[in-house]
Amino acid sequence: MSELQSVADDTSRSLRLAEFAAQDRENREAEKAGKRENRDFVQVYEKGWLRLQSLIAENPGAARVYAFLAQHIDGTAGTVVVSQDVLASELKVHVITIKRHTKFLEQVGALVRIRVGGGVYGYALDPKEVWKSWDSAKELAAFVTRTLVLKSDKANNQVNRKLKVMVGE
Repeated sequence: MSELQSVADDTSRSLRLAEFAAQDRENREAEKAGKRENRDFVQVYEKGWLRLQSLIAENPGAARVYAFLAQHIDGTAGTVVVSQDVLASELKVHVITIKRHTKFLEQVGALVRIRVGGGVYGYALDPKEVWKSWDSAKELAAFVTRTLVLKSDKANNQVNRKLKVMVGE
């Protein structure tokens, strides 16, 4: 039988129209439910707003990097793993600018950088500043992943201390 369904008689046509109407109702309900889930929601706490205002005043470029990372963090871990090349491309700056801004953000305690390899870092933001749940509608995908790094890696030698300081332990 062909993929087209025959609706030659009035009864078949009425049944098919009723199926379409039911599917339309289901689609509208699913859309309403999706809106209630706040997929685009990013929670910026008072501490985060103060951080952002301070960054804008002191280093606007670093504030842009912070805002970009906050926008793209995953909701389960408060981190994003991204290459410096991708950051530079998305923010329309040079990689050296990204290196300078992320180093500054780490120095002021706005994030923790965990070198994954090459120019790829995991950036952890303070969950007391910014929180977000995953959003499947974004152009860039956020992946929830376990990231393994060598503790002996010179670039990561203070990861545990930095993370503990960030979350107030």
